[in-house]
Amino acid sequence: MSLQSRIAPSGTIRFAINIGNSVLTRVDPKSGEVGGITVNLARDIARELDLPYTLEIFNSARAVVETASQDAWDFAFVARDPKRSESITFSNPYFLIEGSYLVRKDSPINSNKEVDQTGVTVAVGKGAAYDLYLSRNLKNAKIVRTVGSKPVDEMLMNNTIDVAAGIRPAMAKYVTRNPALRLLSEPFMFIEQAIGTPVQNQDGARFIETYLKEAHSSGRIEKLCKVP
Repeated sequence: MSLQSRIAPSGTIRFAINIGNSVLTRVDPKSGEVGGITVNLARDIARELDLPYTLEIFNSARAVVETASQDAWDFAFVARDPKRSESITFSNPYFLIEGSYLVRKDSPINSNKEVDQTGVTVAVGKGAAYDLYLSRNLKNAKIVRTVGSKPVDEMLMNNTIDVAAGIRPAMAKYVTRNPALRLLSEPFMFIEQAIGTPVQNQDGARFIETYLKEAHSSGRIEKLCKVP
């Protein structure tokens, strides 16, 4: 049995694409076409394997992870996390995204360590990598998990929450449209974006390890991951 048939038994590679991560994936508002870093990588991996491919679209990383054992995809672009490793084998990271806190401009919170206090509420996207990380590391603050595109800037301005946690580019957009908000200067974590395979597909995991080593050494990964 060939490597291609072991990695993608259907004959077509299925890539799980999380359109909820605006840094890695973008959707054209007019055409609906999906592009960005993850799509660049998918095309390059398919070329390396000389196989056709499809993009399986998901709205969140949580949805991708939940389908890891359902034969829904062959490769996925999601952040590494110990909890997710129960069902997914992760590559080394190919891209890092800062996780940052957003607060009201008049908030007394000025540093990351001041967030973890009794009485402080922190909004996170349910099941996101930073949710899993903060669930392990915040001992005193209360975590409020949101689903979908609930506007955390409105939650902040309505005093529903004290802090919003998320990827820095997305948090920065809130500040751009609302000067009454501000970002804390230091990231609270670096989110390691990786290529995952279902744990049962070790041939796929080994291929991705070799693929990324070659792509890094050739400098191709920098071109594929260039943010426009």
